Amino acid sequence: MEMQMEFIRKLPAPQDLQVQFPVTDYIRNIKSKRDEQIQRILSGKDSRFLLIIGPCSADNETAVLDYMNRLAAVQEQVADKIFIIPRVYTNKPRTIGVGYKGMLHQPDPEGKEDMLAGIIAIREMNARIVKDTGFTCAEEILYPEIYRYLSDLLSYAAVGARSVEDQLHRMVASGTGIPVGMKNPTSGDISVMLNSIEAAQHSQEFLFRGWEVRTEGNPQAHAILRGYVDSFGNSLPNYHYENLQVLLEAYHERKLKNPAVIVDTNHANSGKKYMEQIRIAKDVMHSRHMSADIRGLVKGLMIESYIEDGSQKITEGVYGKSITDPCLGWEKSRQLILELADLL
Repeated sequence: MEMQMEFIRKLPAPQDLQVQFPVTDYIRNIKSKRDEQIQRILSGKDSRFLLIIGPCSADNETAVLDYMNRLAAVQEQVADKIFIIPRVYTNKPRTIGVGYKGMLHQPDPEGKEDMLAGIIAIREMNARIVKDTGFTCAEEILYPEIYRYLSDLLSYAAVGARSVEDQLHRMVASGTGIPVGMKNPTSGDISVMLNSIEAAQHSQEFLFRGWEVRTEGNPQAHAILRGYVDSFGNSLPNYHYENLQVLLEAYHERKLKNPAVIVDTNHANSGKKYMEQIRIAKDVMHSRHMSADIRGLVKGLMIESYIEDGSQKITEGVYGKSITDPCLGWEKSRQLILELADLL
């Protein structure tokens, strides 16, 4: 029996869509400047601390822009110590393929998915954030094909725990031109994450979107520790001082470029208990104070934060509240950012 797959329509090539929906010189200049600053931080030439913070899922443009404007005001207060990269995650992994999958899967008037409309909406939201706040943002590379539609707007990308072993994700990460954080897999095996970093740092040749492509390698590919899940389904952390020491040693053994780690304070590190992010963030800061080597390795934190505490069902409609993983509310987030600046 022949496999059935309906080809709905051919989408425009990313470069064509970028021409159709171009960024302004103002946005292009901001991105160039921020890209350089982030790369300097990750390579140790700039001592500021990265904070990748924002909603688990950017599902509502009005609430996302509200949050980003609040975040921009706090960035001004801590600019000498902390460099903020907002999370604007619009593609969401679903373990069994059902549930909210992100803004990409926009419904058309008949309720069917309209992915072209979703891509355009994501581009326009990211462009508005840059224009309104001066932030260029972070996105997860969930679908490798989608990244190129946003490559002229983003300054940071992450490869998730379930994608980090995938060959195509690794190869695409080698040619993004921006830093890519590789999360440890849900098993917690850091050698898998390091293999992914090493692959991304090398030049690669592969097939992509019907093209034979070649990349130069991405020296800014680095680790994200997000905790792991044991064989009984229990969440276990990997942000402690001892975990960071093991990672540092593994980096040196492999002689990878620009050893760096971002600690994800949510997910399995917190067991998705969003309030734990405050304690975990401060614990990581303490580890940095205990060792110059750890301070050099830990370049930042990733925090899930939105306007309202916690999460809700997609049908509840609470403004600024996560419809995926629970997030730290705005006032707690603002206070935490100021406290982190004092701890640096």
